Amino acid sequence: MKNLILILTLAVMAAGCGDQVEQEAVAGAESAPAAETAHAAPVAQADVWRGKVAETMDAGKYTYVLLDTDGEQRWVAGPLIAVAVGDAVMMAPGMAMHGFKSETLDRTFEVVYFVAAIEKDDGHGHMPGASPHGAPAAEDPAAAMGGGASQHMNPGNAQVEGVEKAAGGVTVAEIHERADDLAGEAVKVRGRVVKFTPNIMGANWVHLQDGTGAAGSNDLTVTTSATVAVGDLVVVEGTLTKDKDFGAGYRYAVIIEGADVTKE
Repeated sequence: MKNLILILTLAVMAAGCGDQVEQEAVAGAESAPAAETAHAAPVAQADVWRGKVAETMDAGKYTYVLLDTDGEQRWVAGPLIAVAVGDAVMMAPGMAMHGFKSETLDRTFEVVYFVAAIEKDDGHGHMPGASPHGAPAAEDPAAAMGGGASQHMNPGNAQVEGVEKAAGGVTVAEIHERADDLAGEAVKVRGRVVKFTPNIMGANWVHLQDGTGAAGSNDLTVTTSATVAVGDLVVVEGTLTKDKDFGAGYRYAVIIEGADVTKE
């Protein structure tokens, strides 16, 4: 039930799956902070954080709130909202970012939790941050937390079929099939970019397909500092990670982080 509510609470912030975290802050960070599952807190409901605003500040399109819940305080950040000290607010649990540097505020937070939405707690019954029709609104941190306009392509129109395997490399399907053996190893894969979202958690997020694999094994998530566009044919090189858990329900069976990406 908790996982279902977490999924339902991820709000769409822009066209596609939605894309906003503090762009300038994330893009300007010297290194990507680690993301961990939010620790348990004494809240009124296990799947909702409720409390009062102890401190607040705006940074561009984002609002930072020091949430006070029965004497326990934590920083949270979400899309811009007008709140004042003393206001009662609520939100779905967020993703923890440790050592997060906001260039806009010129401040480093020991821990800040990025949430899909901060809402006034007026006693209404709907789940904060839930999409209007209760549909899943995001599939990964790039979609939920966003930093720039994401680009999407219908894989059927992406010319992913017939992409030749890179010399000395593996296919997307082979990465999924051989995840146990390849975990922790350097891999090379050629594919077509079917989704690109920039400036998320200090990196650009890429979804890659090469025409191999079936549903669940035909898409590879990559993080990189490189900028690409949907439709680009690229070669990705980096270390494969298996069962990567960013917390707050964001888990990847396989992912390549900090990859070198070369356009062809």
